[in-house]
Amino acid sequence: MPTITTLTLYPIKSCAGIDLPAATVTATGLSHQHVHDREWMLVDSAGQFLTQRSHPVMALIVPLLQADTMTVHAPDMPPLAIPTAPLQPGSLPAVAVQIWDDTVIAHDCGDHAAGWFTRVLGQPCRLVRFDPECERLASKKWTNEAAVPTRFPDGFPMLLISQGSLHDLNQKLQAQGRAALPMNRFRPNIVIDGVEAFEEDFVATIQAGPVCLRPVKPCARCPMPSIDQATGEFGPDPLDILATYRANPRVDGGITFGVNAILQEGDGEILRVGQEIALELDF
Repeated sequence: MPTITTLTLYPIKSCAGIDLPAATVTATGLSHQHVHDREWMLVDSAGQFLTQRSHPVMALIVPLLQADTMTVHAPDMPPLAIPTAPLQPGSLPAVAVQIWDDTVIAHDCGDHAAGWFTRVLGQPCRLVRFDPECERLASKKWTNEAAVPTRFPDGFPMLLISQGSLHDLNQKLQAQGRAALPMNRFRPNIVIDGVEAFEEDFVATIQAGPVCLRPVKPCARCPMPSIDQATGEFGPDPLDILATYRANPRVDGGITFGVNAILQEGDGEILRVGQEIALELDF
């Protein structure tokens, strides 16, 4: 029987994730202790979002959750405590920030946080928190015109990958004398096992108890899987191997690995590691 093997929350976009034994699933993705996936983001002085693509050291920024606080760690830095209690009106200044083609309102987390992250990244930057009153939607081209809310992911609330898909890639890498890669190179929210390699590409729905997820778009990969999440350094890029068999005409020939998913049913329900799931295929 297919099962969920990993649930990962990424509180700060492009920083390290937190593996969880269970997570609440919402329309905007996974959450835990009222902290939502990609609820925070780093921006430059112009309000443009920053990621590991340009700052691979972000992989070494590690958040930990306590009650009403997220403590953030980085090498050679003191811990930084960030409040996670729900935002109160006027508690933080509102700013306009840019993420891909979207301009959205966020809340600036202050000079102390900005100084901390500036030292880690080596360039001026600020930490912002998503405004829950702001509307940012996933592409309706892929959601069948459904209005699906997101926070600061690249485009969709959740990313799902099967363990079989990674095993298939690693077999090809090792056949070329290269090291196998861990799943965290691909930064999924949900990992499943008990299915064939890339079976997730052909799934119409994934049922996990009262939760129903719907994969909507193959995930076209950027160079980020070449970044070692343990060192924050660029290493061998698996995209050259993936390019030999994972170019996908659905995304104009982009190299895909994993699927972006949205919530169809079960807002506020719990997903658990080890939970059995049922897949409905869509051929």
